[in-house]
Amino acid sequence: MQNIELYAYRAKVRSVYDGDTIRVDIDLGMKTSIINEPIRLYRINAPELRGSEAEKEKGRAARDYLRQRLDGKDIYVKTLKDKRGKYGRYIADIWLEENGRWININDEMVSAGHAVYKDY
Repeated sequence: MQNIELYAYRAKVRSVYDGDTIRVDIDLGMKTSIINEPIRLYRINAPELRGSEAEKEKGRAARDYLRQRLDGKDIYVKTLKDKRGKYGRYIADIWLEENGRWININDEMVSAGHAVYKDY
């Protein structure tokens, strides 16, 4: 198995673009932040908002589910090697604390039927 380095940051979700892309304000510490940074959820792929009507409907459902779960919330972002992916977004696992329990939102999107695991 490949050794994957992850870096963790506190962040606040500004918006949800689709079922696997969000924008966040990232707290880097020492009064330093990155504002409105696009993040691609690691290891998953959600339906697109473009394409056939059936694809768009699934894409909207995935986006709306993720929006309901994350929009405006404080999260932890665990980035993959602090590097950007193909479209200039950081790739990350998203963690949300609820009732003293940490939830991996990437895995939840798959469990809820709004995404599939993808190796990229």
